Amino acid sequence: MIHRLSREEEQKLIRCAYRENSSYGLLLKTLFLTGARVSEFVSVKVEDFYFDEQMILIQKGKGGKSRYVPILPELTQELRTHLGSRKTGYVFESNRHAKFTPRRIQQIVKETAERAGITKKVHPHLLRHTVATFLLEKGMLLEQIQKFLGHSKIETTQIYAESSTEMMKEGFQRAFSNS
Repeated sequence: MIHRLSREEEQKLIRCAYRENSSYGLLLKTLFLTGARVSEFVSVKVEDFYFDEQMILIQKGKGGKSRYVPILPELTQELRTHLGSRKTGYVFESNRHAKFTPRRIQQIVKETAERAGITKKVHPHLLRHTVATFLLEKGMLLEQIQKFLGHSKIETTQIYAESSTEMMKEGFQRAFSNS
């Protein structure tokens, strides 16, 4: 079974991050909504944003592959504000204008989850699992989720379909509500 955050936990985590440090709030929200691996996320540059198309190019994907990921209009606007007049560099930078390390992102996620009162072991990949399961439950096709996550094999993405107890419950209730 794939572990993930509930919708409530995910919102609690992001709200807590915004309260403490708005740039960390935006960082966690972007990490969650892009479904990026932490190793990909730290390398996203300002130049990788296509604001008009509401897309991000994730260039340093697993296996050296790149992919485009859609972003919501609200996130597009927040990122535009966050970047201001910056045209180059990493989207999320340390106070020394260097890119964050994957380890630092892991710390930010873990510390924020603890402060938000989430008792699960929270790490960046858990956010990826959470968004994948959420998209599946909301009816996004498995093939689209595969592209979104950058999986080369559909079998890797299939794990989410097999583990979604919420979908099983809804399907079960739907089946019996018509009988």
